[in-house]
Amino acid sequence: MTTRRLGAGKLVIATHNAGKLKEIAALLAPYGPECISAGALGLPEPAETGRSFAENAIIKARAAAEASGLPALADDSGLAVAALDGRPGVYTADWAERQWFEGAPGRDWFMAMGKVEGMLAALGPDAPRGAAFHCTLAIAWPDGEHALYDGRVEGALVWPPRGDRGFGYDPVFVPTGSDQCFAEIEPEEKHRISHRAAAFALLVAGQFAG
Repeated sequence: MTTRRLGAGKLVIATHNAGKLKEIAALLAPYGPECISAGALGLPEPAETGRSFAENAIIKARAAAEASGLPALADDSGLAVAALDGRPGVYTADWAERQWFEGAPGRDWFMAMGKVEGMLAALGPDAPRGAAFHCTLAIAWPDGEHALYDGRVEGALVWPPRGDRGFGYDPVFVPTGSDQCFAEIEPEEKHRISHRAAAFALLVAGQFAG
């Protein structure tokens, strides 16, 4: 792990997802970086060819840092369902990709949630519904140096989806200790307990504390 720290100024958030940018920017707001998304800069999205959250996070952060000449922060996060042998895992977003015959290109998260539920249903009514959200954050500098921070939160899946906050699989994930899905929880509370919050706590300790 690098001991290098972020300085003042712009920080590229390596995402084209407006919901993810908003959440990350809110978590970083107390520490001063001026967050700008890769999408706003017109940067291409690199192919996520890694086999782990860490590998994909590094790929995205390095691509944004090299293209922009600025330090960049990327996250790779996903849902791991115990009864599905950890799937969708690093393919969490891929499960939401619409095919050409399904209409306009893009992501359909209701379809993705339905796929997970269908696979669980196929295992029978007693299939365990435990799951965990994982998040790996990578900071990369234009010279190639990087740092990694990992977080996770345990929980269980519900059906049908609930709530209108959050994004991705948030409407079907209930974190341990709560009776509400991530998509029902107030953003401030989610920022305190989520897998991304856990990873950000480590990032803040490594980059801004002291």
